[in-house]
Amino acid sequence: MSDWEIWATIVVLALSTVLTRSGFWLVGHRVTIPPRIQDMLRYAPPCALAAIIGPDLLLDTGGQVHLALSNPKLLAGIASVGFYLWRRNMLQTIVFGMLVFTLLRIMHVFGA
Repeated sequence: MSDWEIWATIVVLALSTVLTRSGFWLVGHRVTIPPRIQDMLRYAPPCALAAIIGPDLLLDTGGQVHLALSNPKLLAGIASVGFYLWRRNMLQTIVFGMLVFTLLRIMHVFGA
């Protein structure tokens, strides 16, 4: 690609980003979303989070499903779900999950 093509690509991508992100801000008050769609959109963040975290917890570096007790990510995820059900605090759950994961990795590295 030549220099002008690279710059043209950057400008087009920047414009598309600005338009898509500012669209609802510019005309959001004129658009009404039906209540049924609003109810469905409530589930979008948990679904996106599950789609990001799920494969990381369940797959090893080779892309194979790893459901054994030697998977520290899976164990930390299970412990985090239990902690969240007990405390119902997302920030504490994140900190707890990372602490469990770190401890499991340290125990695995040092053979404790």
